[in-house]
Amino acid sequence: MTFKKCAQFIVFFSIFLSPISAYADKLPMFETKYMALGDSLTAGHGAIPATRGYPYLLYKWEVFNTTLKTNFAITGIPGATSKDVLDYQVPQATGVFQPDVITLTVGGNDLLKFFDPTVDQEAVLTEFASNLGIILATLRGSLPGTRIYISNLYAIPQIPGSNEAVFAFNSIVNGVAGSFVPPVPVADIHGAFFNREGLLLIERKGASSTEVHPTNKGYRVIAEAFENVIQVSE
Repeated sequence: MTFKKCAQFIVFFSIFLSPISAYADKLPMFETKYMALGDSLTAGHGAIPATRGYPYLLYKWEVFNTTLKTNFAITGIPGATSKDVLDYQVPQATGVFQPDVITLTVGGNDLLKFFDPTVDQEAVLTEFASNLGIILATLRGSLPGTRIYISNLYAIPQIPGSNEAVFAFNSIVNGVAGSFVPPVPVADIHGAFFNREGLLLIERKGASSTEVHPTNKGYRVIAEAFENVIQVSE
């Protein structure tokens, strides 16, 4: 490159970068990093649009901080089991992002395995309890200053045996979360959904028997349950 071309190159980039440098001073300074871990509920599956899922609502409601000061990340994947969260999502939290706040919904896809007549139900419960314990222990150990909130599971009255199965899973959630010092706060989604209508897609006329995700109203109720336990905990 000749001297003349080099000089032109420097002048061009000086002009190009000047507006960026000026704008950089106005970029938001994040104070809180929020990460949502979990399954399809975390991903907002069934909400229209998906940005009406509960993590987005917590972010938009400024539950943790103002939107301008909150760095928001979501790792929820439809179909994710507790083992998937442990293997693939926890490392993202403890590795690069290291959030100040974590919300977690997990267990629904483990519950689906529980209904499989070919599997040992006790083995499913044992595996879920083990995975959940390791998830929370890893997060607490690697991120000691991070606030962690988990939810229990809602029942689906339209599915026979749902109440009994959900009770077993929620007993595990409460037991594992309560075993830590201090305990991991549990958002009571089960209680928030109990005896209420219009919260699940399966209630709609012509809905598939496998459509177990919340409606927009249902996701709002989940967000409110998290907001309630967060406010009490803080």
